[in-house]
Amino acid sequence: MSFERVAVIGLGKVGRLAATLLHEGGFEVIGVDAQLPVGDLPFKCRAGDITDVSVVGELLSSVEAVLSCLPYHLNIELARAAHLAGIHYFDLTEDVPTTNFIIELSKTARGLMAPQCGLAPGFVGIVGASLADGFDRCRSIRMRVGALPQHPTGLLGYAFNWSPEGVVNEYLNDCEVIEGGVRKLVSPMEWHETIYVGGVKLEAFTTSGGLGTMCDTMLGKVDNLDYKTMRYPGHMELMNFFFHELLMRDRRQLAGEILTNAKPPVDDDVVYVHVAAEGTVNGALRRKEFVRAYRPIEIAGARRTAIAWTTSASVVAVIEMVRDGLLPAGGFLHQEHIPLDMFLKTPTGSLFKAGATSRD
Repeated sequence: MSFERVAVIGLGKVGRLAATLLHEGGFEVIGVDAQLPVGDLPFKCRAGDITDVSVVGELLSSVEAVLSCLPYHLNIELARAAHLAGIHYFDLTEDVPTTNFIIELSKTARGLMAPQCGLAPGFVGIVGASLADGFDRCRSIRMRVGALPQHPTGLLGYAFNWSPEGVVNEYLNDCEVIEGGVRKLVSPMEWHETIYVGGVKLEAFTTSGGLGTMCDTMLGKVDNLDYKTMRYPGHMELMNFFFHELLMRDRRQLAGEILTNAKPPVDDDVVYVHVAAEGTVNGALRRKEFVRAYRPIEIAGARRTAIAWTTSASVVAVIEMVRDGLLPAGGFLHQEHIPLDMFLKTPTGSLFKAGATSRD
């Protein structure tokens, strides 16, 4: 069933851009945050405390879908409220316990429950599943994503253009993989490897959440499946020192504050995506790759960072597909079940073709 009215909760860079893209796509949008952004926006806004159950209930009663652009730890209550209201729910979370909770909600949902609609998890899983579909038998899917400054400084070579809570979560929580046909949990910031994208040397290592629900859907279909974060060389060793030798793993909030203070966001960023799958076609072993570098582009009259537009475009393209009847209108949405070719044909999904530097 088609729908038009969408609430976007959380108006940081990603939330504002997602709301703008939805508005340009013909949706009736209302943006909500505790503190409204400065400046004119093309969609309606209201200030509100999203931790207040009565405020959230009143808001969701007037819309047909809600998109959460909040820190992951606030998503469970918002998902519960969307479930109670019987509307569609979308978010960007990489948090596994949050997703597992939403999976349970989806069993009795009247709308679609669709977490993990960002870049990773989200777009990268759509790409990985698409590559795997090209084989008679797939033996491995390796997915790597890195959101980085184009001009790194210092030993960390990093800038916190993404939520510090999310980054700390990814660096410290156990990681799901499939190895040798067996589903396992492995430690984060391990399985170190070197990757080159367009001549740029990067390192990759395990982080939590990037696979989304792929271990569920791909178990028995692929022998090896893993996700890693890409950074400039040397980053992993320093972050292991910070979290484990200095025991900052026990003080996650403070860790996020320290890191953000040391490495604030930058405007000139780049998002590297490196997805590879191997398998057989007519008995012959083959390898397929999707390698891209996404940089800032102009959208709606303003320059948008790479991480902001790739994340926003991922979820907005999914919402467009649900509205247009191309995806289910109820239950739970697995990102890896979304056809890549259909995703890229949506008005917003097409940004992934227009804004890419290909390294196939």
